[in-house]
Amino acid sequence: MTTLTAAEATIQTDTTLAPLLRATNVVKHFAAPTPLWGKVAPPVQAVHHVSLAIYPGEVVGLVGESGCGKSTLGRCLLQLIRPTSGHVWFEGKDLTTLNEKQLRPLRQGMQMVFQNPYSSLNPRMSIGETLAEPFLIHQKALRLSTKEIFPKVSALLNKVGLPTSAADRYPHEFSGGQRQRIGIARAIALNPSFIVADEPVSALDVSVQAQILNLLKDLQAETNLSLLFVAHNLAVVKYLSHRVAVMYLGQIVELASVDDLFHRAAHPYTHALLAAVPDPTKRGIAPSLLEGDPPSPSSPPSGCRFHPRCAWATDRCRTEAPVLRTLLSNSDNASPSSILLPNEKRPLVACHEAEKVLAAGGKYA
Repeated sequence: MTTLTAAEATIQTDTTLAPLLRATNVVKHFAAPTPLWGKVAPPVQAVHHVSLAIYPGEVVGLVGESGCGKSTLGRCLLQLIRPTSGHVWFEGKDLTTLNEKQLRPLRQGMQMVFQNPYSSLNPRMSIGETLAEPFLIHQKALRLSTKEIFPKVSALLNKVGLPTSAADRYPHEFSGGQRQRIGIARAIALNPSFIVADEPVSALDVSVQAQILNLLKDLQAETNLSLLFVAHNLAVVKYLSHRVAVMYLGQIVELASVDDLFHRAAHPYTHALLAAVPDPTKRGIAPSLLEGDPPSPSSPPSGCRFHPRCAWATDRCRTEAPVLRTLLSNSDNASPSSILLPNEKRPLVACHEAEKVLAAGGKYA
């Protein structure tokens, strides 16, 4: 009988819960501008048939190259951008079937931390006005009097490590890290159960990044918050996430726990991302970096979208698109916790050659 660690036992217990958010076959295509002459360009396939489930209290990291559709997917989940097709269920309700009036009450439970702390705050509003706005919008539903709002604003500022006096100041008077704290305070104002954090530390220096990450980690632990954490930095994702989804050209190509992804990755693209991370212990050894640029999302290649850049590609890869599937749970490479999880939380990979890649550790002979 396999003995579980405390962390693995916790994961196993959590699988009895229903997903807080579930996306099924989400597609978002952006129409190309109509030219004055010539042919109309095909639409940009920003997100293409993405399915994902996020559980209560879970942090799912979302990584991939710039332009692969990470931010668009996050906005589609929150209905800030309406998907072209597909469904998004949140707390048992299909958000894609609701109009803006019907969505408003549900927005208390789902919020977003935007990437740029300099453009996400209104320069004409004081910080107190910015943080009071969510309470004013939902004042009737929250049954709050106007006098009760200011103490809540003060409590929010204290929670993110800012003084109460900050309420009277304006965004230009704060540093980037302080502005991002304000953005986080605004996002957690209504005690949401789900937040999309869209690269919240990418515009900050390293020391400030650590402060914001620790703040997010503490808030997540205190409130059992679910997060979709979009980032480029794999070390940041590893520190904060429970599971990680790897996205390439609008599609999720691998989804696994942090331990499985960083030690037993099964997709060649995931191995390429991991190989690109600087390792000071391997001085003098040239990393096997991925060559070429991603194809255009307006005209993706047939079959597997990664095959033009993949050393493992076969004729099947060039003609048949792989689907996300569960790797064999009895594989010697599978972690003990993965074997005990339901299919939805086992490692998933969209690759015809995944078992070979896994067995070879991603190194093509």
